[in-house]
Amino acid sequence: MGILSSHLFLPRNIDIVKADVARSMAVTDTGKAAMTTVANNLRIRGGSFLIEARAPEDIFTPEDLTDQHKLIAQTADEFIAQEIVPRVKEIEEKKPGLLHELLKKAAEIGLCATDVPQKYSGLGLDKISSIVVAEKMARNGSWAATIGAQAGIGVLPIAFFGTDAQKTKYVPKLASAEWVGAYALSESTSASDALHCKTRATLSPEGKHYLLNGSKMWITNGGIADLYVVFAKVDGEKFTAFIVERKFPGVSPGAEEHKMGIRGSSTTPVNFENTPVPVENVLGEIGKGHLIAFNILNMGRLKLGAGCVGGSKYLIADALRWAKERVAFGHPIADFGLIKEKLGEMIARTFAAESISYRTAGMIEQLLEGVHQGSPQAAEETLAALQEYAVECSILKVMGTETLDFVADEGVQIYGGYGFSSEYEVERAYRDQRVNRIFEGTNEINRLLITDMLLKRSMKGELALIPAAQKLLDEILTPAAESADGDEAPLAEEAALAAGAKKAVLLVAGAAVQKYLQALADEQEVVAAISSMVMETYAMESAVLRVRKHGGSGEQAQAEADVAQIFIHEAAERLESSARTALAHIAEGDALRAQLAVLRRFLRRTTPDLVALKRRLADRALDLNRYPFA
Repeated sequence: MGILSSHLFLPRNIDIVKADVARSMAVTDTGKAAMTTVANNLRIRGGSFLIEARAPEDIFTPEDLTDQHKLIAQTADEFIAQEIVPRVKEIEEKKPGLLHELLKKAAEIGLCATDVPQKYSGLGLDKISSIVVAEKMARNGSWAATIGAQAGIGVLPIAFFGTDAQKTKYVPKLASAEWVGAYALSESTSASDALHCKTRATLSPEGKHYLLNGSKMWITNGGIADLYVVFAKVDGEKFTAFIVERKFPGVSPGAEEHKMGIRGSSTTPVNFENTPVPVENVLGEIGKGHLIAFNILNMGRLKLGAGCVGGSKYLIADALRWAKERVAFGHPIADFGLIKEKLGEMIARTFAAESISYRTAGMIEQLLEGVHQGSPQAAEETLAALQEYAVECSILKVMGTETLDFVADEGVQIYGGYGFSSEYEVERAYRDQRVNRIFEGTNEINRLLITDMLLKRSMKGELALIPAAQKLLDEILTPAAESADGDEAPLAEEAALAAGAKKAVLLVAGAAVQKYLQALADEQEVVAAISSMVMETYAMESAVLRVRKHGGSGEQAQAEADVAQIFIHEAAERLESSARTALAHIAEGDALRAQLAVLRRFLRRTTPDLVALKRRLADRALDLNRYPFA
């Protein structure tokens, strides 16, 4: 989530921005119009991409954004350019009161309330609009963390799970940034095991309050928040969420953490000592706090992954500018092959992450079609949709954060020694992005979750992985003759490779389940390898479908074909490596050799000239002075 120079935008007066956003927000069904580009009445089950073929018209892509989405994006862009970029140094130095001031300005044009129902002073926008805004907010890491907490985990637990009285009392204050919100889940001893918290809540003798005792750690907005959603165990056993106002007795934020990155954001411990919380401030049900924690995390992962896509685009634009300006050996370094290779790879990985970001948001929005955002069922339906695509949200979180990590690292390398200097914004971006692989559940936890969620859905009969695996076994034992008529659509070989990747996942997952059964969870390296294969598969297919759906013309069409080929063939290499690692642990001898032979058959490919493809893709971006897609 880096910061780039203001030359990338043409700022306008903030009053014009407010007028623009008012017009765009008047269109309450922004996403509904966009979803007409997706096949009508298609209900896609979460995780089904592994076992079902999809047509290009089945997915949502960035090229499908409506005029209203584009206006929202423009508004967010201009806010960042006018209000955040000029004050980066002050943000980094934690100027007192500045973050709250900026949150209020963002709230004036709706940026703190994209997902909040209109009934409670929000905008009630579609999820596609949410990720559009998340992308734009990622230009500065400290700001992205601050507004991400405010507009996401700070307000949505109450907006989704609160009683009408709780929503009426608190949500408008958070949506307008009159109050700053924070989410107090982590503790010093719980690490990624969120349910292993020690903060206790005990009902007072008169039964009117719960007394909270304990400490929370790493709380974003902790030092500036007026309200905390706090998780504690009632009587030390029942994991429960509470709405806690800062003014309640016994609430005391600790000192600001000195962090590697996102230094301008507020991150503190928050302590509770006999803090009386009214019983009416219990959020959700006693003992059901995990439903709030995990469902809000799904939304957080969706928006964090999208934000990382936005951060990657900003850094690519900055690297392009620098590569054209920086001269070495009498030439701009943009002329050199190794720089073009880096730029091409940065663009290809970002294209894939962007493709899964909009595909995932599109499926969520499709599932919500017909649900009025102001209805009593809206929050429940939204949570159900997020839960349906929890696997895809975790994939986006991992791939988005790891893409930004790669892009930021290569950005520093392109800058050379200058990239190591704090005078250049790429240095701050490099530090800021590192926390993303820890936020919203570490990437290791998400890798374990992806495979676990898929297998649990299969065992419940919600996802037909077992029949698919059986069909694959039949295919392996009695291979069908190859058809003489191949796929004549664009990227035919890449589409076949994506289909083969699905079979490879089933092969490895089936072998792992057969050997380890219920003990598979203890084989974390194997589980993580399967999840990496699942992620690459989702991204490979998404890239093919996106290009096939919106093939351009001329140089743009060439760039789209190039980027898909680059990503898919390199993803196939990574996927095959993960598969080999897992199979070598699962089997040995003749059994292993047989499985590896089948794997090679599934992933049979002719590697294209990746050097030429990356050069051409980099040249296209250099000509445009930006990330070259939607």
